Amino acid sequence: MDVHKIAIPTPYKIGDVNAFLVKGDALTIFDVGPKTTEAYEALQWGIRAAGYTMKDVEQVVLTHHHPDHAGWTDAFPHAAIMGHVYNDLWLRHDEDFLNYHEAFYRHNLFESGVPGAVIEKNVQVRREMEWVGTLPLTKILADGDEIPGHKGLKAIETLGHARSHLIFWDERSHDVIGGDLLLERITPNPLIEPPLIEGEPRAKSQLEYNASLALLRELPVATMYTGHGADLTQIVPLIDARMTRQHDQALTLYELIGQDEVTPLEATSRFYPRVYQKQFGLTLSKTIGALDYLESLGMLGKVQRAGIYYYKRVK
Repeated sequence: MDVHKIAIPTPYKIGDVNAFLVKGDALTIFDVGPKTTEAYEALQWGIRAAGYTMKDVEQVVLTHHHPDHAGWTDAFPHAAIMGHVYNDLWLRHDEDFLNYHEAFYRHNLFESGVPGAVIEKNVQVRREMEWVGTLPLTKILADGDEIPGHKGLKAIETLGHARSHLIFWDERSHDVIGGDLLLERITPNPLIEPPLIEGEPRAKSQLEYNASLALLRELPVATMYTGHGADLTQIVPLIDARMTRQHDQALTLYELIGQDEVTPLEATSRFYPRVYQKQFGLTLSKTIGALDYLESLGMLGKVQRAGIYYYKRVK
C-alpha cells in the first residue's frame, strides 16, 4: 500500500495518535485525531507534506470511535465518512445514546460494588465529547467489507478495546492499518462499553480482545500501521508475549483473591492498590476483564446478591 503516516498530538497521556493517508483509486485517510486546534494543524501539515490538501481527501475511515481517533471528521465536509456502526451515534452526539451510556455505566458500577457517591463522580460520558467530530457516517462498514477505491483492502471487526474497532488488511501487500488492536509499547485497555442494542448483556471485552488478537495472529502481516507508536513487522512474538502477560496478570489476581468472596471493586483495590483511586475507570475495567477471563477458565464463579456481583474461587 502507498501509506503516508501523520503523527497528531492528543491531550492524552499516551501522546501522539497516528493517522494514515493511503492513495489508491481514492485518497483516503484512516483516523483523524482529536478535535483540537493542535491536532488540526498537524493533520493539515501532514497532508500537505504528502503533496495534497485537505480538500483532496475523498474518504475518511475510522478504526474506532474513541476521541483521539474520531475527532476531525468535521475537517472533511465533502468526504465520505466510514466506520463501524457503533461510531455513528457518537458522531451524531445523539442525546438518547449518551443517556443510555450513562445509565449503563451507573448500573455497571453498582453491580461492581461501587458506592453511590463514587458512581456519580465516575460517570463522565460527556466529558470528552468536545473532542469528537459531528459529521456522521455516510457509509457503515461491516466485517469483510472492501474499502471503496482500494481493491483488496478489507475491514475486519476486532472488538475488545472498543465496541467499534475495525482493522484494515490488504490482501495483496498483507499490510494492516491496525488502530489500537496491537501497539508497540503498551497493551490497549479492553474497555467496558455498553452494547449497541440496549438490553443486550454486557460484552466481555477482555475475551473479545483475546479473540481479536488470535484472529490477527493468523493473518499474514507484512507491516502493521498502528494507532500509536512505531509500525510493527514481527507481530506474532509480540502477540504471544501480550497473551502470556495477560494470563499471568489474571493469575496474580486469582492469588490476591485467595479464599475470599470479593466484588469487582474489592478485587480492583487488591489488584491496583496504589493507582485505582486515581485511575478508577481504567483499573476497574481491567480488573473486570481479568475476572471474566478467570471465570471463562472455570477458576472463578460469581453470584449476585442485592444487585451486586461477588466472585469466589471454584472449589
